[in-house]
Amino acid sequence: MSKQDAAKKAEQQAEQAAETEKEKDCNAAEQPQAETPGDAQLKKLQEQLEQSAADLAKQKDLLLRTAAEYDNYRKRTEREKTMVYTDAAADTIEKVLPVCDNLERALAQQGGTVEDFRKGVEMVLTQLNGTLEKMGVTAIGQQGEPFDPEVHNAVSHVEDENLGENVVAEVLQKGYRIGDRIIRHAMVQVAN
Repeated sequence: MSKQDAAKKAEQQAEQAAETEKEKDCNAAEQPQAETPGDAQLKKLQEQLEQSAADLAKQKDLLLRTAAEYDNYRKRTEREKTMVYTDAAADTIEKVLPVCDNLERALAQQGGTVEDFRKGVEMVLTQLNGTLEKMGVTAIGQQGEPFDPEVHNAVSHVEDENLGENVVAEVLQKGYRIGDRIIRHAMVQVAN
């Protein structure tokens, strides 16, 4: 055997040895390593972390949806409130407009006596009081009734033997109420 043949043979043996090493490394990599208790605990913690992240995402989505629903509700109720106020004001004005029309007609009249003018004003006042009554508005404050600070606003005091203690002597300005709500207190003069 020549030196060259010996070198080739040695080279082939070295290649075979290298291939055998590679196969051992590949087989070692393919074979699962035995899990340690720390690896199992780490895997469990990662699963819990992923579950917690999913729960957090659900809660965040729910919170955002609830906030959006509340914002829509707030805007809708604000619009409805504005519409209710506008509708109520329009309804009230519509009921008062005939009174305004009659006052304009009275002013448009040329000539006439003071008595005719007075009679016309009385008719318009009667019409206005009827309109207020239909809307549920009632006048408050009558001469001779007991003074009530919830209803009356006393602006002066007089001594009068004909009237009792804390009695309305004179109504200076009528008050008005709708239901239980006072729109305007009656301005009165109280006796004794």
